[in-house]
Amino acid sequence: MAARPSGNRRALGDIGNIVGSLSTTYIVAKGQQQTQQQPLQITQIKNFTKCNGPITRFGAELASRDQVYGKVESQKENVKENRTASSKKKRNRFREVQETRSSVIMEKEEEQQEPQKKKLERKESDCCSDSSMSMETAESSLDSKEDPLEICEVEMEEVESPLRCIDKSEHRNPLAVVEYVDEIYSFYRKTEITSCVPTDYMSIQSDINHKMRAILIDWLIEVHHKFELLPETLFLAINLIDRYLSRQHVMRKYLQLVGITGMLLACKYEEVCVPLLDDFVYIADRAYSKEDVLKMEKSMLNTLQFNMSVPTPFVFMRRFLKAAEFDNKLEMVSFYLMELTMVEYQMLKFPPSLLSAAAIYTGRCILRRTPAWDKTLVHHTTYSEDLLQECVRLMVGLHQNAGQGRLTAVYRKYSISKYSCIALLLKHEQQKFTSTLK
Repeated sequence: MAARPSGNRRALGDIGNIVGSLSTTYIVAKGQQQTQQQPLQITQIKNFTKCNGPITRFGAELASRDQVYGKVESQKENVKENRTASSKKKRNRFREVQETRSSVIMEKEEEQQEPQKKKLERKESDCCSDSSMSMETAESSLDSKEDPLEICEVEMEEVESPLRCIDKSEHRNPLAVVEYVDEIYSFYRKTEITSCVPTDYMSIQSDINHKMRAILIDWLIEVHHKFELLPETLFLAINLIDRYLSRQHVMRKYLQLVGITGMLLACKYEEVCVPLLDDFVYIADRAYSKEDVLKMEKSMLNTLQFNMSVPTPFVFMRRFLKAAEFDNKLEMVSFYLMELTMVEYQMLKFPPSLLSAAAIYTGRCILRRTPAWDKTLVHHTTYSEDLLQECVRLMVGLHQNAGQGRLTAVYRKYSISKYSCIALLLKHEQQKFTSTLK
């Protein structure tokens, strides 16, 4: 046996956990030991990263995973780049579509404006052709640099205001009966003809005339104000008196009895707390007894056939004021003008609805409300502005003469603070608003 060289023993070339290390083969020839180093071929791992030194198998697996993760990240980056590119293309397409739409809209607007421009050009040419100025006037016009658009006036169409819903705030009020209100007032317009009296009914009376009637109504307005009764009571009482006088012959000494009986019946129909019969006897200075009043009450009801449900001017006034969007001032002015007409016999020729509409129209003119009469008022009153002019002129005359003469109950009533002193205010304004009326 040959002796082993001392100190020349080489460490093991493969300890089982080295990948990529150099393998050592031993060749023994002629008593010499030669070594040949060959690198191991790695077939299981592809695209293995080069290492300067030997690594373990676990390290090789980690290296292979890093390569796989790198590929995945590169693929993700490619997908992101593709998405950004596609989103840029979509944005560009959306911008192109918007630009095309805006261009189409501009073209349509230009097409719509072209006929207007042509109309203006035609008007300018017509003005120029109709004028047929001489050369001197033409030169002067050029020197003055007048704009032809200033010479030719362009007519603008007036925009009609839509109808207002005057019952909008009353939908939740069951007492307003909004669903039936139109039918109710159409019925009132049909029946108001039967409630009117003939305009010449005084011709059948031999002992009284229209001046006595005016004195009676003026006195009843004071009685109504003293008893603090409702406004509708006054209008109903006057209606009952006129209807009775138009059917029955009455002596002069019983005319006041007819007045207090009509007021008593109206109170029983409208008021919650009715004044006592003794109060009416007292207010007439005891000229009549209780029995006289009860007999006249029976006579009036039989003559009128117990028909007391008639539309008075107050019924229409409430509806028309809502259509006029009234405030406290307009309401006071309208009722003031209305009560002035109650005294005058000549105003009986107008139906109650027309009197109410004319009072509101006159009040709006006095207070300078614009417009004085709009589409909504025409719709609800069924009266145009022209149909009101005759009644309005008479109301203005009554207002100008209010406070003069002996019959001043209405003027004194509306001169107190309870009614905002509206009669005194309107007296100062009478010269201003008369010019606004047609």
